[in-house]
Amino acid sequence: MTAIRTLIVDDETAVRRLHERMLAGVDGFEVVATAGSGQEALEVAASTEIDLVLLDVHLPDFSGVEVLRRLRQLLGDSFDAVIISSANDRLSVAQLATASIADYLVKPFSKANFEARLVNYRDTRVAAPKPDAAAPQTAPLRQQDIDGLLARRGGGPALSADRAGALGPPSPTTRGRPLPKGLSEPTIKLVLAHLGSEWQSALDVAEGCGLSRVTARRYLDHLCARGLAVLEPVYGKRGRPELRYRRAS
Repeated sequence: MTAIRTLIVDDETAVRRLHERMLAGVDGFEVVATAGSGQEALEVAASTEIDLVLLDVHLPDFSGVEVLRRLRQLLGDSFDAVIISSANDRLSVAQLATASIADYLVKPFSKANFEARLVNYRDTRVAAPKPDAAAPQTAPLRQQDIDGLLARRGGGPALSADRAGALGPPSPTTRGRPLPKGLSEPTIKLVLAHLGSEWQSALDVAEGCGLSRVTARRYLDHLCARGLAVLEPVYGKRGRPELRYRRAS
C-alpha cells in the first residue's frame, strides 16, 4: 500500500511534533510536511503532493475553516481532511461538517483514540472502490461506488465496535465545579490524559502537552487540589525540592 502523504497543520510547535510522533506509530502514513499557519499550509499544498491534512481550527492568521476552503479551491477533492482541534462550538463544527471532512477529533484525546481513528480512516480509504479510468465520468454510479464516495467524503465513517472500544472511557472532569480563571476544561483533560502511574515533572508534562512550564504547573496544581493527581517533592543535596506528579489511583 502506498503511504498516505500527510500534512500536519497546528500553530503549536510541540503539538505538531507530538502528532508527528503519534502518526509515526500508525502504519501506512508518511508526514511530508508540517505547517504552523494557514498561509504556510497553502504554500506547502501548492508545492507538495498530499493525500491527508491533519488540521487545527485555531491558527494565527486565519481559521482552519478558511484554510480548508482555500485548500479545496486549490486542490479540489484530491485530499482528505481530519480536523484535530479544541474547537467544539456548534458553528465551527457545522461549518467544517459541510466541507467533506473525513473525521473530527476534539482535543484533548488519548493516543489510543488518535491511532484508532487514523487506522479507521486508512482502512476505509484502502477499501473504498477506485474509480474506473476507462469509464466515462457521466456513467451512472453503482451502490458500492456511492458508498465508497460517502465513506471517503462524507462526515467520516463510524468506528466499528472493536475500534470504538479502543478509545477507552472519557477522562475524569472537574465534577461540575467552576474552574479558576484562565483554566479550560479541554486543557485539564489533556494534562490529565498525559499523566500516568509514573512520576513526571512539570517540564515533562509541559513538553508532552505542548504547554509552557508555568501553564502546566497551574493545571497540575489544580488537578492536585481536585484530588485527580498527587504531588511528591524530591529533595536533592541543595536547593528547593523538585516536584513530581502522577495521576491519582
